[in-house]
Amino acid sequence: MLRVTAGSRWLILMMLCITAPGCVMIPLDLAFSRDREFETQILIQNTDAFPEIDTLALNQEIIEYLDREVVNRTSDPEILQRLQELLFGENELNLQYNDLRTRTAIETFQDRQGNCLSIVSLYIAMARHLGVDAEFQTVKVRPLWNRRGELLVLSQHINAIGRFGLGTTYVVDFTPEITLQQLTANTVSDAHSRALYFNNLGVESLIAGDIDKALTYFRNSLWIDPTLSLVWNSIGTAFSKKGDKSLAEYSYRMAFYLDKSNGAAINNLTKFYFQQGDVETSKRYAQAMERFNDRNPYYHYNLGNQAFADQNFELARDYFRNAIRRKDSEPDFYLALSTTYKRLGDTEQAERLFETARQLVLTGDQIYQPSREKVRIVNERSILRNSSAGFSVTTGPL
Repeated sequence: MLRVTAGSRWLILMMLCITAPGCVMIPLDLAFSRDREFETQILIQNTDAFPEIDTLALNQEIIEYLDREVVNRTSDPEILQRLQELLFGENELNLQYNDLRTRTAIETFQDRQGNCLSIVSLYIAMARHLGVDAEFQTVKVRPLWNRRGELLVLSQHINAIGRFGLGTTYVVDFTPEITLQQLTANTVSDAHSRALYFNNLGVESLIAGDIDKALTYFRNSLWIDPTLSLVWNSIGTAFSKKGDKSLAEYSYRMAFYLDKSNGAAINNLTKFYFQQGDVETSKRYAQAMERFNDRNPYYHYNLGNQAFADQNFELARDYFRNAIRRKDSEPDFYLALSTTYKRLGDTEQAERLFETARQLVLTGDQIYQPSREKVRIVNERSILRNSSAGFSVTTGPL
């Protein structure tokens, strides 16, 4: 089998509170029942509010561009290589990464820039026009948080996957360089990606201070896919900022009900109950989050990074050790600890840890390693171990 993947991101909101979680279950068991009355207040529409927006549409300009620039369509690998040249070549479209606004495929082509969801949408639309199969695929990776005023914005991954031929996978990576991350993938529908598009617009509107517009986008996202935990969390933040505490609480709890690993929702509930004066309930959520964070290796890794930035290298060393004890297969942890030992003057230990990280990268079938080359080869027939994620990656041009 042959696949095409491309990195991208969608957004999740969290009110400023405590450190973000990783992808494990949160030990919290509080009763929750679906409430039709609340949900009818939240899910108020029965049709798509933006039928005029087609995130994957191509206009005549793009079609003529592809028909002119892609002459040989007999080989899918050659089409992929040509698409890479067209999208990222300095003398072609030369697309630039810009995470400030989510765009449709047409807008991305016209602006020559976009965030990852925008770029992957343009790629999928172009690939399909050229006869190459392409679908969206979500990927669980280490959370990446950015502060936007009083909000924390969580960026996560979405990919494109296309199949042709047998035994070989071609990986196309559209993201900027990111650190090594474990890859777990799940193919999703175009509707799912459309829901993520409106979630992104809602997050961007909320950051801009337009709560009503954000609610409109979040509601449309939930109309498309009401099972998206991340959107329930986002709309909860919008209701909270609007002062509708009942709907905010229900939305946050619905987010956790749908995804027991949604730490952003628990963070928001912790702060929500504290602001309402319900200290006891807030404490229960905070304690659950504390237990969750203690088990989460990336929580300790983030604390280590903070300590390192403060030049407290002894404390950073302890946090990185804690991260490794909780997950001993993550190269980043060993690289961080290696750098820390180097700062502490222990070059021998630093070199040993660096070599451990290097070996994990070389032997780890579950490691996602972006490179400057957009197209990479994956041979699924090379898998020998039962612990494999299902494929191995060898970087390099076609």
